[in-house]
Amino acid sequence: MKIYTRKGDAGRTSLFGGAVTLKTDPRIVAIGEVDELNAAMGLVRTHAGETLAAQIEEVQCQLFELGAQLASPELAGLAEGSGKARTLESWIDAAEQGLPQLKNFILPGGTALAADLHVARAVCRRAERAVFALHDRNPQRADVLAFLNRLSDWLFVVARVANAEAGVPDTIWKGSHRK
Repeated sequence: MKIYTRKGDAGRTSLFGGAVTLKTDPRIVAIGEVDELNAAMGLVRTHAGETLAAQIEEVQCQLFELGAQLASPELAGLAEGSGKARTLESWIDAAEQGLPQLKNFILPGGTALAADLHVARAVCRRAERAVFALHDRNPQRADVLAFLNRLSDWLFVVARVANAEAGVPDTIWKGSHRK
């Protein structure tokens, strides 16, 4: 099977069941954003230690399932997200144990791993907005929406952990009015 079909050259694409839709359709946009998030997670995984890499791989599998569900609404039961959001919450709680409490906004950056995690977090937020835009037209399961929201929280916390483990402090945002 060839990777190219030329069918998408006119701005249309096919969903899993064969239905043809515009590439600008909210469903296709959401699928693309989740795919980009998965790619960003793959980049982060190349820098991660063994434990974090295993967690990221688990998340990547969940994102792949979510993309399949978005592409084929009849697969709605595939990505059961409520337990996955709770798993992320437990990861967040464990990761936050060794971090100082935040009292200010912080700037993304620090180590290469932390910077990549912040990029993945921003991509996750965009994917979440795209899935919510789809949700406005075609309701999505609340547990899936919660999973994406919690995932960006986890990425933020893990970026802070990556910096802390490398001895790099959070960079506090001072703003132009705060010197």
